[in-house]
Amino acid sequence: MFDNALFIGFPYMAIAIAIAVTIYRFFFDPYSVSSQSSQFLENRMLFFGSVPWHYGLITILLGHLTALLFPSLWGLLTANQVRLYVLEITGLALALMATVGLVLLFYRRMANARAQAVTSELDWILLFFLFLQVGLGFWVAYYYRWGSDWYLHTAVPWLVSLLKFQPDITYVTALPFWVKFHFLNGFVIALLLPFTRLVHLLVYPLSYLWREHQVVIWNRSRFR
Repeated sequence: MFDNALFIGFPYMAIAIAIAVTIYRFFFDPYSVSSQSSQFLENRMLFFGSVPWHYGLITILLGHLTALLFPSLWGLLTANQVRLYVLEITGLALALMATVGLVLLFYRRMANARAQAVTSELDWILLFFLFLQVGLGFWVAYYYRWGSDWYLHTAVPWLVSLLKFQPDITYVTALPFWVKFHFLNGFVIALLLPFTRLVHLLVYPLSYLWREHQVVIWNRSRFR
């Protein structure tokens, strides 16, 4: 019963709330659907944190999504030992890159008074769960090797069963605690997403990779 609540009830509840609140914000409070950038308050540390964080995280998410959408193709990819080694090493490197980026972004919010002033309580909560998720992912990748392969035979069929509304939790209930924690924390972030500035990902998910730099022009002297 408890497993059913965690791996069936909670995912459905999180996604349903996320979709409903996102639609509400988009239609009834559209100007709040923004990253609420603080770039003009502090730019240097934001750059060094944001770049590794975004590129590391987005690449990892694309890998997860590829295995979910194209399981046969992913299976062929991991069937070769050399390719599996490359995927494992690449995943660890990307997780480390994302962790370093997030630590810098967290430190920036703590150390810079102006960035801290525009950081809400929900931002801190979101940062905590993102940090937890990245740390768990790195932990799982390091201590439970060949995740590129066993993810395909555990999380993917579980997620597919949820998408088909024919939930089957037998794929995940026997997994180690930290792996299950990592899965469930992903749904916690999905639940928080529409309540925070992270909601901008649903509107412009990829344009941040190639958009033009924003130029801030001061109309007065910055030093008086």
